Amino acid sequence: MKTYFRLLSFAKPLQKFAIPYILSAFLGVIFNTLNLALLIPLLGVLFNSIGTQTVYQKPDHWYDLLANFNYYSQQINNTYGTYDTLKIICGVIVLSVLLSNVFKYTSQRIMENLRIQTLLNLRKAVFDNVMDMHLGFFNSERKGDIISKVTSDVQVVQFTVTGTLKVIFSEPFQLIAYLVTLFSISYKLSIFSILIIPISATVIARLVKSLKSRASKSQSSYATMVSYLDEALSGIRIIKAFNATNFVKNRFHKENETYSDINRSIARRQQLGSPVSEFLGVLMVAIIVLYGGSLVLSGSQELEPKEFIGYIAIFSQLMRPAKALSDSFSTINLGIAAGERVLELVDVKPEITDKANATVITAFKDSLQIKDVSFSYDEKPILKHINLTIKAGETVALVGPSGGGKSTLMDLLLRFIEPKEGSIFIDGLNIQDITIDSLRAQIGFVSQESVLFNDSIFNNIAFGKTNATLQQVEAAAKIANAHEFILNTEDGYQTNVGDRGVKLSGGQKQRISIARAVLNNPPIMLLDEATSALDTESEKLVQEALNKLMENRTSLVIAHRLSTIQNADLIVVLEAGAVIESGTHHELIQRNGVYRKLIEMQTFREQ
Repeated sequence: MKTYFRLLSFAKPLQKFAIPYILSAFLGVIFNTLNLALLIPLLGVLFNSIGTQTVYQKPDHWYDLLANFNYYSQQINNTYGTYDTLKIICGVIVLSVLLSNVFKYTSQRIMENLRIQTLLNLRKAVFDNVMDMHLGFFNSERKGDIISKVTSDVQVVQFTVTGTLKVIFSEPFQLIAYLVTLFSISYKLSIFSILIIPISATVIARLVKSLKSRASKSQSSYATMVSYLDEALSGIRIIKAFNATNFVKNRFHKENETYSDINRSIARRQQLGSPVSEFLGVLMVAIIVLYGGSLVLSGSQELEPKEFIGYIAIFSQLMRPAKALSDSFSTINLGIAAGERVLELVDVKPEITDKANATVITAFKDSLQIKDVSFSYDEKPILKHINLTIKAGETVALVGPSGGGKSTLMDLLLRFIEPKEGSIFIDGLNIQDITIDSLRAQIGFVSQESVLFNDSIFNNIAFGKTNATLQQVEAAAKIANAHEFILNTEDGYQTNVGDRGVKLSGGQKQRISIARAVLNNPPIMLLDEATSALDTESEKLVQEALNKLMENRTSLVIAHRLSTIQNADLIVVLEAGAVIESGTHHELIQRNGVYRKLIEMQTFREQ
């Protein structure tokens, strides 16, 4: 139950809901029990009118409910007559039913607000924590599993854990009220009844015992299925190009069948619980009728006929809260299994966070220094003792074979990852002593893959800047050579780019990405092979936009086409994670080293 109460903690402030709910639920239970208890004096009036009248003495205690009902109904009968007494008791029952339902409705509304508040806070906590995670977390987790936890698992929590709140908090009150009333009618019959109830509870417990483990398997299978779906939709071109449609279908269908089999097993156990508990309930009532009937027929005056009928009526209602509790315990295991998966996302902590007294920087003035930086991934060295100084206003290019560590170096500058050894400094401050937000505010990033969102062109350029004006967005688009093609689209700057910018060409998407960086206006630019995937015409337009973007800025460029970085202030050649050459274009050509070989190879391929 630790997970259950942990999930309830998301309803803070809990007292806002708990106190009014307990009060309204308690009053609802009192009047609901009173509805049935009043049957006894009602039957007493009818029985006494056709038989020998029993004389009742005033009870010594107010809490002796049955004796008080009998005494006062008799007094009313003696004063007003049998028919008027019958009308009064019927009126009291109607009023009691009305109040019972009013308080029941009030408690349900309060509980619904509690449920919604719990789910609201839970979704918020899960999504916020996922967004705060370091980049390595997303590299090691399946996206489909994360989506499943944030959507499907949270929904399961909503309809199981929080859906049982009303049952768990109100039905025990009702159960206790019924038991107190039953004991006040006949303690012998009540003790006998309690002795046979554990039989039903044991059978039902066996049915629900395995639900939690099966529910956990169900959620894991669903997460795998969502992952397959996401991969199929994202890679549809490759799937069709390699004639892998049947393979992808079969993989999805196999997991779908596994998920269906698990759910079929869960449903079978859940659905078996209700008829079994109903049958056992009727069986217990039959046994109690036999025993209670023997007490009435014995003539010992321990149990009068009207009390026995009232007892059976109340006991038949006793099974309703008992059944609701048993059903809730069978479904709550599904919610707890889903809740544990959701809480995994809440509990995971980002590896990269701000220090307690981190510095907020507002500008970049002097230099960016990389001192003896090394990085490894799973004990595999990626960067080895990198030393590099980039002065304000300089353009530095990183070149070299694939896998040399160029992109990793950019990730370190953005603090997506942390160096294993060495440090990186901005204007003399270690970036680990700077707040992450203020660090990234000084850096613009344009990657090889243009990441656009399913929104308008305007919102993609102004991404993250809610106060950007149309004039500012247009100015940024003009610098990025994007303004003209945007005006030629269907709705101009309000044109929707589609999922991941599918409605635009590669060059157009890249220019919108550049416009986004221009609007952000950072002093430092990181360009990760921004033109490598483009055709010659698009590359020319994008390169012109990049040249405008780098004006009066400090730039670090990963170059795929070496002809684009020949005017860089410094060219650094990385191979196998180490700096093997550095200098200007002319200096490196004269050395006749790796850089010159790369130039010659690329020139040969282009001829």
